[in-house]
Amino acid sequence: MKAKTIATAAASFLATVTPVLAATGLRVDNSGLVVWAFLGLCALIVLAQLMPAIFLLFGMVRGIVQGEKKEVEVSAE
Repeated sequence: MKAKTIATAAASFLATVTPVLAATGLRVDNSGLVVWAFLGLCALIVLAQLMPAIFLLFGMVRGIVQGEKKEVEVSAE
């Protein structure tokens, strides 16, 4: 009898606590078109700054991998 009372009390406690753990899923976001356009512009600026840096990095890696090129003089006699 005592175990049944404890199980009932635990079940009722868990039933009242469970909705507290649930997320509503609602998000308050009043961002309009201007905010999204500004964020897109910022993304374009970052992308425009990253592209030359990536090209420079690839050029440095290619230079390291290829090694040092030596110039050879050819003389015609």
